[in-house]
Amino acid sequence: MIPAVVYAIPFFVLLVLVEALSYRFLPDDEERGYELRDTATSLSMGAGSQVIGLPWKLFAVVAYAAAFTVAPWHLSAASPWTWVLLFFADDLAYYAFHRAHHRVRVLWAGHVVHHSSIRFNLSTALRQSWTPMTTLPFWLPLALLGIPPWMILLQQSVSLVYQFFLHTERVDKLWRPVEWFFNTPSHHRVHHGSNNVYLDRNYGGILIVWDRLCGTFEAEGERVVYGLTKNIDTYNPVRVAFHEYAAAWRDVRGARRWREKAGHLFGPPGWQPKAEV
Repeated sequence: MIPAVVYAIPFFVLLVLVEALSYRFLPDDEERGYELRDTATSLSMGAGSQVIGLPWKLFAVVAYAAAFTVAPWHLSAASPWTWVLLFFADDLAYYAFHRAHHRVRVLWAGHVVHHSSIRFNLSTALRQSWTPMTTLPFWLPLALLGIPPWMILLQQSVSLVYQFFLHTERVDKLWRPVEWFFNTPSHHRVHHGSNNVYLDRNYGGILIVWDRLCGTFEAEGERVVYGLTKNIDTYNPVRVAFHEYAAAWRDVRGARRWREKAGHLFGPPGWQPKAEV
């Protein structure tokens, strides 16, 4: 089964080119827009994620199908209420997935790829993880609710396509009701910021209401500084993909106690054991 988002890839690349040309003819300052090596890395990461993700998606389909089989009821795709339930359930699953991948280091090690660029443009949306295996637990409950697996996969693709358009500085804040309910480029710029006030904020996929309800929302205010709190300074796709796994492994090997080893894996990024008195 080919994910629906794959069919959108040619349009993604075309829009990246259009946005890059817009900076050529309507330039911003040098810190904004596109840089050739950075864009090449993002495109490489995106291509690699698709190559790795396709066989994994086949495994996910089998897992969703197995969960759907044992679900106590099966919801009909012919009912509009099933689609309404799917929309909100998928978006809530994405919020939980996204928040966990920022707060648990072993999960962050895969997701950090997406935040590793110091630039923010449509190509950044394609800078994706090469370790998609951690997604399954967050969407499996949807199949257990009786939602057909093909619907889950379709809605995942719809969400990813929507989120592609969030990665731009060419769109300012939108109409206030839109900004209140939906994730927008302004909200997502905050999410990619390394400013202290912006860290671990705005995890939403299509909707921003989960952030507002759970206390993780932050409006865009001060100028966003993109990238990591400690940037990796490399354009090598392999290093971008696995640098945090390597760093976590070094910390685990250097830890003296099992509690410290667990903290380096399951604590938040940057976790360190308390100094002994």
